[in-house]
Amino acid sequence: MPVTVGPSTLTINHDRQFLISQPNATMLPQDDVGFYAHDTRFVSGYSVTLNGLKPLLLDAITVEHFSARHEFMTPQLRLGPGSQDDADGMLPEGSVGFRLERTMLEGVHEDYDLTNYALHPVRLILEIGMESDFADIFDVRAHRLIRRGDLQTVWRPRAGELRSTYRNRTFRRGLIVKVEKAGSKPEYANGRLVFVFELLPRAEWHVCLKWLPVIGPRPARTLPCHSLLLGDSRGVHPLPPVELVTSHPTLPAIWEQAIEDTEALRMVDTTVRGGMFVPAAGIPWFVTVFGRDSLVVSMESISAFPEFALGALRTLAKVQATDDDAEQDKEPGKIPHEIRSGELASLKLLPFAPYYGTADATPLFIIVLSYAYQWSGDVGLLRRYRRNAEAAMGWVLNHGDLDGDGFQEYFKRSKRGIDNQGWKDSWDAIRHADGSIAQAPIALCELQGYAFDAMLRMAEIYDLLEEPEKAQPLRERARRLYQQFNEIFWWEAEGTYYLGLDKEKRPMETVASNAGHCLASGIVPAERAGRVVDRLMAADMWSGWGIRTLSSKHPGYNPYSYHCGSVWPHDNATVAGGFGRAGRHAEVQKVAEGIFAAAERFDAYRLPELFAGLPRDAGAFPVPYLGANVPQAWAAAAVFRLIAILCGIHTVGRNRTMYVNPDLPDWLPSLTLRNLRAGHGAMELHLERDRVQVVSNTTGFKVVHGRLPRPALVEAPLARS
Repeated sequence: MPVTVGPSTLTINHDRQFLISQPNATMLPQDDVGFYAHDTRFVSGYSVTLNGLKPLLLDAITVEHFSARHEFMTPQLRLGPGSQDDADGMLPEGSVGFRLERTMLEGVHEDYDLTNYALHPVRLILEIGMESDFADIFDVRAHRLIRRGDLQTVWRPRAGELRSTYRNRTFRRGLIVKVEKAGSKPEYANGRLVFVFELLPRAEWHVCLKWLPVIGPRPARTLPCHSLLLGDSRGVHPLPPVELVTSHPTLPAIWEQAIEDTEALRMVDTTVRGGMFVPAAGIPWFVTVFGRDSLVVSMESISAFPEFALGALRTLAKVQATDDDAEQDKEPGKIPHEIRSGELASLKLLPFAPYYGTADATPLFIIVLSYAYQWSGDVGLLRRYRRNAEAAMGWVLNHGDLDGDGFQEYFKRSKRGIDNQGWKDSWDAIRHADGSIAQAPIALCELQGYAFDAMLRMAEIYDLLEEPEKAQPLRERARRLYQQFNEIFWWEAEGTYYLGLDKEKRPMETVASNAGHCLASGIVPAERAGRVVDRLMAADMWSGWGIRTLSSKHPGYNPYSYHCGSVWPHDNATVAGGFGRAGRHAEVQKVAEGIFAAAERFDAYRLPELFAGLPRDAGAFPVPYLGANVPQAWAAAAVFRLIAILCGIHTVGRNRTMYVNPDLPDWLPSLTLRNLRAGHGAMELHLERDRVQVVSNTTGFKVVHGRLPRPALVEAPLARS
């Protein structure tokens, strides 16, 4: 049986809208279900009955990420006086078939279709109950439903519209439920839409309902009637995916599910000609722009969806901070952590419109700009975002280093902000050896690696812009950080790096996966890299499914926790990149096998945000973390990153060269990547363990079989994608 994450629900989504229901299509306000758009729950309750009884669910599936079908039949029904029913006045179970289809664009289109399979006419009463609480997504997540404003609902029989409106000061939202193509006249009574009709034998009855959220002046769009039957998905434009072909029994399905999840989580900026795409973080709680998430996904998926890097850069550049606001943890040049548009953020009851409490998104912005250039060869990108990159580097060099000691630290200034501002941002994620919570300001080890990498990439950007005099000071600063980091953060006894330094500059003697990010950034010298790899692959860190976030020997270890012993696919993909950089290909293959083995056991071959860090034995399966986001962009993009690492794919924009150096394991002796996009075209590569064949190439990039050359630190380091 496939492993499912959390309770059995059905989810569809498109862009910034998503709908979660029970398999029988119902929704209860106290559950984490409903129709959400822009951080507001527009539909909180839904029910459907036939002659007062619930229809019998036969099955329900998501057809595409934006569409679902529910198949029902009638239970045994008692019919009214005078009906031509069967013996004892009862209509047998299954006499009427009932199909409900839902598709999503900006709003939801529902198709209700009923067919009479009885031998005589049947009189039916279809009742559809809907509730709208317009709850903020933060309140729903906390199970703290608070009505702060005024809510009104009006039925307009001539228009066939049920209109609900919500107002709290300047915050306004609305929902229009519009009836179209009804087979009988709609009524509204007792909070329900009511349709009364008689069905002749073999006759069909239909009605469309449109759920139209009211957010701005423009009405919400929906897909056409019976889009599923007609195969009509106008408005849902897929990106051209990279296709993976291999004889591996499950990897193509894992890859395809990652493609589908990535498609499902893309948000579209329609103000840009042709559209611009940026990834949402995950469903249900993170369907919005997150600085760190969008940038990490852009790096992980650069070989599969290079468009995400362009979208993330454009979106985040527009909201880069230009002033200082302590309550938003905002400082000039800083890239935001999270952008929300619900009631709490809009009325400044939460500091998330936007919120800037992240210490890593700002250096990651520079790194992603470098990635986008290396993959495209377009120097125009560097010119376009030069000022943003300079502002980001200014923040890293000044505000990022709180006390001037050369290290990156974070400290929450906002009363309602986030305590931990690295990627492990839960309150208990950063601990000392005795399990106590470290006190801020905190200098995490991976933040030093990100800053080091960003400095070198910014220096190369200046070289490419023909301003070498600005590049040299950054390389000098990077060298000082490199030396300082390796003097102070190195933990000789464990052969790894301290998790970080606390406010007293006391090292955290905690073995955690964070050190693997340092490998990936290049801040680890070659003579130490092997020891870090060995420590991360020791039994207390390696679960068999992946590398744990925290050592199982640590007193704070809990395999079911969010960050203190769980396994995160994206974390493992990043660490695997560090292993590859250290030349430890056997360990890369082991990490990839573990993550892919977990994926093939999860329902639909879909990787969740995280799962429990329990050990893998002969009878084991990956144990879910119940609050995990599924689908989740980091997890889906980890599949692309792991394949790129196994294939040894790197691009260098300045000489338009792609280096491909496959080191494939026994379980993956060969594979083909089709529609691999770089520059202004695409190519097809066939890869075997020690061989690369360019089947076709229209990208303008030449393909070289071999390792990416990396100069020593004393030279001008070559950035890589």
